Amino acid sequence: MIILIFFLAHWQLSVFFQSFFLHRYGAHKQFTMSKGWEKVFHFLAWFVGGPSYLSPRAYAILHRMHHAYSDTPEDPHSPVHNPNFFKMMWKTKLLYTGLKDGTVKPEARFDGDVPYSPLLDGPLSSWPVSIAWGAAYTLFYVAFATHWWMFLLVPVHYLMGPIHGAIVNWCGHKYGYRNFKSDDASKNTLVFDVLTMGELFQNNHHKFGQSPNFASRWFEIDPAYAAIRVFGWLGMIDLSKSQKPKYKEAKAREAREAKEAAELLALQPSPMDAE
Repeated sequence: MIILIFFLAHWQLSVFFQSFFLHRYGAHKQFTMSKGWEKVFHFLAWFVGGPSYLSPRAYAILHRMHHAYSDTPEDPHSPVHNPNFFKMMWKTKLLYTGLKDGTVKPEARFDGDVPYSPLLDGPLSSWPVSIAWGAAYTLFYVAFATHWWMFLLVPVHYLMGPIHGAIVNWCGHKYGYRNFKSDDASKNTLVFDVLTMGELFQNNHHKFGQSPNFASRWFEIDPAYAAIRVFGWLGMIDLSKSQKPKYKEAKAREAREAKEAAELLALQPSPMDAE
């Protein structure tokens, strides 16, 4: 039982800090916080991420590219243009590593204004530290595992961050339903997304990119946003300038635009008229 609790806790905390700190704060700045709280959450993201901790800068650049080039050949992780799951993630891995190591230079518009720690994003993100984290997880399993199959979970701890990203990038653009029309293939995979803390509301997120609430309709639940509201209530973050996802207004605008497009099409002369 202790192994399952440990695994589930690590899964949920890891995906929460990836969504809350790296994605919603680091990549999008959907809310603000003081430098003090930024350092606290940065440390927690590193501590929880362990061997799969992701650089906030490299993550932000990748994600900003994803929004700018969503489901086009320039998208760093699109299942539309990379129909092989493993090839898609390998492409993402190579680009992420290049951005992290400085061998790949991004467009200027995708860089900057991201959390950075010389210690956490430097020496404490090295291979020796990652190996030490992996050894600690393995020793925990050696001490508490009661069945051989539990050891199959150990590699997941090593790659927790990339696994979460793989699920979101693949499923969020292949499976589910769409609330809004868009030029990409983004979809909402789940209506109660406890698996990735709201990240699988991809269609909503691509429509309201600056909203910290990834849910849009009444039946959709974004668990990470519930924690974000608590942080806001406690004064740890500032949500006062956050965008709000307005489903009814957006759908009304879509209907209006569709009607206008149909009216314009009806005014165009047909080939028969030209003759």
